Amino acid sequence: MDKTTLLSGTGIRAGVMVLLLAVWVAACKPDRPASQSTTPAGRDASSAVAENADPSKGIGQVQHVTLNTPLEQDRIKRGQAIYEMKCQACHRLDETRVVGPGWAGVTKRRKPEWIMNMITNVDVMLDQDPEAQKLLELCLTRMPNQNVSIGDARDILEFMRKNDGEE
Repeated sequence: MDKTTLLSGTGIRAGVMVLLLAVWVAACKPDRPASQSTTPAGRDASSAVAENADPSKGIGQVQHVTLNTPLEQDRIKRGQAIYEMKCQACHRLDETRVVGPGWAGVTKRRKPEWIMNMITNVDVMLDQDPEAQKLLELCLTRMPNQNVSIGDARDILEFMRKNDGEE
């Protein structure tokens, strides 16, 4: 390419398109490091967890949650802020279904591990967990992966507990 072509609008537009394509491809790569993606036997880690998990706890890294009484006020505040930022558009605090189901009573119906796994491992839960699949059939829309950490999911759980009347 000569300087005229490179400096023309066509050359600049082509360069911008290539740059945008590279950014888009990089954004689509998996978030987890390769060391976490497979088990020593070479199987997918999510299916290995599914084989070993208590079905009532869902599928994911969260296998045990310690709940404290009284509720942890700092966690409630953080959980409410996360709810308002990432969850409120689709979930209400009562029984109203908007895009996703309402949250009223969820901590009475589900184990805390299931709730946290649904929040942090939503894609695998919707693909493999029977209870999550029932919710998908009811709501007809997949819950998006919000990239919520386990710590943030624990805060959301504490906020849910308060919403369900625990003290």
